Amino acid sequence: MKVPIKQYYNLLSTYLRSQWRWAAVLALLILVTIGLKLANPQILRVFIDIAAEGGDRSILIRSALLFFGVALLTQALSVAATYVGETVAWTATNALRLDLLDHALHLDASFHKDHTPGQMIERIDGDVATLSNFFSRFVIDVAGNGLLVLGILALLFREDWRIGLPIFGFAIITLFLLIWIRKLAVPYWTRFRKLNAEFFGFLGEHISGREDIRGNGAVDHAMRRFYEFVQTMFPVRLRSGLGGYAMWMANIGLFAFGHAVAFGVGATLWRASAITIGTVYLIFHYTELLRGPISEIRTQITDLQRAEAGIRRIRTLLNTQSSLPNEGTLHVPSGALSVDFEGVSFAYEAARSQLAEEGSEPEMVPALHNIDFCLEPGTVLGLLGRTGSGKTTLARLLVRLYDPQQGSVRVGGHPVDAIQIADLRRAVRKVPQEVHLFHASIRDNVRLFDQSVSDDQVLRALDDLGIRDWVLGLPAGLDTMLAADGGGLSAGQGQLIALGRAFLADPGLVILDEASSRLDPATENLLEIAVDRLLKDRTAIVIAHRLSTVERADQIMILDDGRIAEFGSRHDLATDPTSRLSQLLQAGLEEVLV
Repeated sequence: MKVPIKQYYNLLSTYLRSQWRWAAVLALLILVTIGLKLANPQILRVFIDIAAEGGDRSILIRSALLFFGVALLTQALSVAATYVGETVAWTATNALRLDLLDHALHLDASFHKDHTPGQMIERIDGDVATLSNFFSRFVIDVAGNGLLVLGILALLFREDWRIGLPIFGFAIITLFLLIWIRKLAVPYWTRFRKLNAEFFGFLGEHISGREDIRGNGAVDHAMRRFYEFVQTMFPVRLRSGLGGYAMWMANIGLFAFGHAVAFGVGATLWRASAITIGTVYLIFHYTELLRGPISEIRTQITDLQRAEAGIRRIRTLLNTQSSLPNEGTLHVPSGALSVDFEGVSFAYEAARSQLAEEGSEPEMVPALHNIDFCLEPGTVLGLLGRTGSGKTTLARLLVRLYDPQQGSVRVGGHPVDAIQIADLRRAVRKVPQEVHLFHASIRDNVRLFDQSVSDDQVLRALDDLGIRDWVLGLPAGLDTMLAADGGGLSAGQGQLIALGRAFLADPGLVILDEASSRLDPATENLLEIAVDRLLKDRTAIVIAHRLSTVERADQIMILDDGRIAEFGSRHDLATDPTSRLSQLLQAGLEEVLV
């Protein structure tokens, strides 16, 4: 399938519009270079004819100096054009990467469940890298080299139509054959880019899970999958490469034929005294000069093979729309927020298998069934349930990572799908059990790289949480650099950073996934104080793993297989000997329902 010309135009016009001045400079440099390339053989023709006739030596010297000067200027302009072209390409491709990343981050969670981080890296960076030449030089080079070819043919026709006609035929046949050969490799480049993305997804997954792989003896399995990927990719890469080599070999053969035509025409006309020996050289030189633009066009077409595959995959990603409806227009009211679930049912779409039949309906995995409850503003809900009971799903619906298939979720009195997503996710903050920390300073990890947040605001938030002294006690305070994935901090310390993030946003609803790991007493004490201060005057849903945590809850909900097994006031449930909560408390279990 060919990429429509409109898609090429849209990409170029979108990402080169802001750089039209640089593009104009690049076009001017290439046009001047073309003129100089056409002029230099004319200088040589004059030099040869004057030398053959024993002409004035001073004219020969001036001609030689002029030839060298034009040649040096041509090279200098070519270097300048390369510099400008790379600048244009770097700026354009970075802008495209930003747009792809922004688009991917706004897609719903079901998309990211089906695409590994490694695949997304290859889609956002690898595919865009193939377009670098497309943005920097493709249109200008093809147009410029096309003009150079036309200029050469026009000058040869001006000399004699018997010279221009055979060289014109040679150029047309050469371009036609190269364009035809180009089509052979495009399907293989498309397939290779797809396999490459899957391979990077495999690498990312297995490198991140290296400890589990080694610890559980799965190294042989990982290596076997690696070899399977390589064995699948090699023949596809070989065929796509052969398409490019076929163009290169055809180019060599065709120009051997072209030189024979040039020598034959030149020799015939010179023996008939129709042209001078300088013109014979001019014919050969212009025929040889055709090698440059035609080879460049061949190279550009080869790059276009890669670009076509990249453009198709980029357009596919950009055309992928979130399964969530468009953003609403309402804003969340300030202060503590009410929460209402009305007949909510939700099922996940099972991960798509490559073996699944095209067009088949995806398998749905139920997670929540007819959930009904209300939380008044300022209420703290303790959420209990075994793994897979639906606790995390309920939290995801509140921050609108998914929409329920049935029922309605309301926050602050508004349906979540009627609220602006950015406003909803500012007002509803989830503090996960496993906090993702970046390889950056404490400051940037707390404010999430928002440069508009000052150090005073960060410190004030940390102070309100009671962890300012802890942060300032670190080796470099706010400037303390964290290792990748928060290396160097304990799980509890990581949650302290996440609490700082949440407090800085001043949300009206906090969803807290309590850390289940045993914490050292000092960190646990800091964490308890910080949680109490974060939840003050806010509505909160605390996914509890320990019974001691529910002591701060006003109400308790126990989920079982996606259904509400028990819901009510903590005090009432704790004093009711028939309730599940009461039975758990009587059993004295510390770690429960995990």
